[in-house]
Amino acid sequence: MDGQLLSETFVELTDTMVAGFDVIDFLHVLTRRSAQLLDVSAAGLLLAGPRGELRVVAASSEAARLLELFQLQSDQGPCLDCFRSGQPVTAADLSAQAGRWPRFAAAARDAGFTAVQALPMRLREQVIGALNLFRAAPGPFDPAAVRIGQALADVATISLLHERSMRHSDTLNEQLQTALNSRVIIEQAKGKLAERLGTDTNQAFNLLRDFARTRNLRLSDLARDFVDGTETLTSLTASKPPRPPGQPRPGSRPTR
Repeated sequence: MDGQLLSETFVELTDTMVAGFDVIDFLHVLTRRSAQLLDVSAAGLLLAGPRGELRVVAASSEAARLLELFQLQSDQGPCLDCFRSGQPVTAADLSAQAGRWPRFAAAARDAGFTAVQALPMRLREQVIGALNLFRAAPGPFDPAAVRIGQALADVATISLLHERSMRHSDTLNEQLQTALNSRVIIEQAKGKLAERLGTDTNQAFNLLRDFARTRNLRLSDLARDFVDGTETLTSLTASKPPRPPGQPRPGSRPTR
């Protein structure tokens, strides 16, 4: 194991995470460095999408990418078993696994691979994908290399889950800010309409809401247009709505 290359790999992965975190670039660095560092012919990576469907998101060679796609299309192979079980899957000699994965074993041989080590991308009970190592020569994988490969998969898993969490948090914050901004503009529209009609703000709000519903408009959009003068609400302001019982006329003195 090349200690300097190992250090450079973790530094490069860390730099990729910090500098804007381009997910695709990060995963391509992971597969390329895995192939170099772990003395395998190629590496590929399957990642689960939002609905759990697996996708090929990175590969260190075109042969590995096509083989990963074939696994998904034929619904068989060590990488799929690894993802589904959340456990490492080793095939030191694919010719001996023809009965287990007949189509995959034949496709791997045609692609020039005879051994596969699949490593889960897993954090506790959550499995998000698999890092897959392909080798041209049959034989057992070096246990030390497998441990390093799993460490790389773990780093990638934590990074991806953190990025997803941050993105989800940003989305929630944006939605909250939008809701707050909408509330402000609706309050302004209520006040403006209540003053124009000489009614209270509750009735003004109900009028705005009814107007928006009958015209299939978003309340916040209608309120914004009314405040900036784009929407005059002529049908509402042409005649004043009746005052609730007991409410005095605007500007009148209450009777004693």
